[in-house]
Amino acid sequence: MPTAQSILTHSPDLAPIEAVTTPVDADVVVVGIAADAGAGEDAAPVVVAPGLEGGVTAALAAVARSVGASTKVASTTRVPAPDGVSAGSVVLVGLGSSDDEVSDESLRRAAGAAARACRGLGSALVLLDAERAEPVALGAGLGSFRPAKVTSKNDDDDENSDSLKVFVAEGGADAVTRAATVAECVGLARDLVNTPPNLLFPGSFADRAAELARDAGLEVEVLDEEALTEGGYGGILAVGGGSSRGPRMVRLTHRGAEGRPTVALVGKGITFDTGGISIKPAAGMEQMTMDMGGAAAVVATVILAARLGLDLTVVATVPMAENMPSATAYRPGDVLTMYGGTTVEVQNTDAEGRLILADAIVRACEDSPSYLIDTATLTGAQMVALGKKTPGVMGTDEFRDRVAELSRSVGEGGWPMPLPEELRDGLDSEVADMTNVTPNRWGGMLSAGLFLREFVGEGVEWAHIDVAGPAYNDGGPEGYLPKGGTGVPVRTMLAVLEDIAAAG
Repeated sequence: MPTAQSILTHSPDLAPIEAVTTPVDADVVVVGIAADAGAGEDAAPVVVAPGLEGGVTAALAAVARSVGASTKVASTTRVPAPDGVSAGSVVLVGLGSSDDEVSDESLRRAAGAAARACRGLGSALVLLDAERAEPVALGAGLGSFRPAKVTSKNDDDDENSDSLKVFVAEGGADAVTRAATVAECVGLARDLVNTPPNLLFPGSFADRAAELARDAGLEVEVLDEEALTEGGYGGILAVGGGSSRGPRMVRLTHRGAEGRPTVALVGKGITFDTGGISIKPAAGMEQMTMDMGGAAAVVATVILAARLGLDLTVVATVPMAENMPSATAYRPGDVLTMYGGTTVEVQNTDAEGRLILADAIVRACEDSPSYLIDTATLTGAQMVALGKKTPGVMGTDEFRDRVAELSRSVGEGGWPMPLPEELRDGLDSEVADMTNVTPNRWGGMLSAGLFLREFVGEGVEWAHIDVAGPAYNDGGPEGYLPKGGTGVPVRTMLAVLEDIAAAG
């Protein structure tokens, strides 16, 4: 694990993945088990293990029955390997009922849970579905992730020898390679979210994003406090003004061929959020290190677009600030002049994310994109409305629905939400063009979306993804999701980019 000095420069800690078309020796083998609903409650489960002989799968089914292994999706049970399996042990992972077709998401969850169960056991051979290599490999890769830890200890234990071999049909190796790339970039977003805020602040975040982007061949522009002042970025400067560590804005560009679509990505990068003068309660404030989850996802996504060679132009605009209370902090009652000239009356300094996003959205729209996606850990109201795992998607109707559908198809669960016009009046101000919050308790996520809509350029297809809950898992690991940063919505944004690129 990295030390405090190296945590910002290490690579995500995932087991290396490779594809194999014949079963190979391994320290542990992963096989699936499904309930045989038509055979009675006490029947042995159906073993899903392509590449193993029938006698071996029958033996595994008998072992699974004798130990009461659960067939619930992503449940795991480790048992000794029977004769015919070249491994020391077998991890049985639940796939649900054999009467149901196993979905890609169930495969991802099962493979992720199995990979986590294999941690520290050395090499693992995953036998789940040879025909659907990508969801299996992606789930396994994401599940093998271990959060970086700031420590003075040397990490020379056996876990560093972990590796994953995924059994695939002929021609499936490319899918595994792609899945490993996606998993690595999701892991990058997770690591950024998990990095302690004394190490990840606007300056260090900008430096790390720039370094990663240059390594991926992206164009890089970093605006420091002086450049932001000269440019008139009133929202970013106000939010970052209370911190001794000044704000930044990073712009990263992946170029497609001439004439290809341009997509703007914007991500909220609040590296720590105290709430400012409108200070948050102390309980749970330590989790506000994750308030740059949107920015982390956007940085990871544009790097992923470059690594996968997507043929479209992607421009990421990432505002970064630390929201702190101090003698120089902005105040409730202040009127800010945003980038582009709109004035905003501040009524709550804890509604800061929309202020830095507004500046970035206006700048992003100056590039004349056809599409714009912004994402943020924006409102607690997202969790009230949709829970901790379902992102809320708002925006122009057709593009909003497209983004939400693609999000569900990759397992990130985005759900389309409206922007009711009757809530817009709550953003009217007597002393400025608008306020940053409404006086109404209800519909807070939707009001935030209405605020952001005011800054989107005319004719731009726009979607806002609120990931206040989904970007961070404060419970235990499950499926392919670790505790801490999840990397949501990297895979949603990748799916949208690929969909746009395919449509031309």
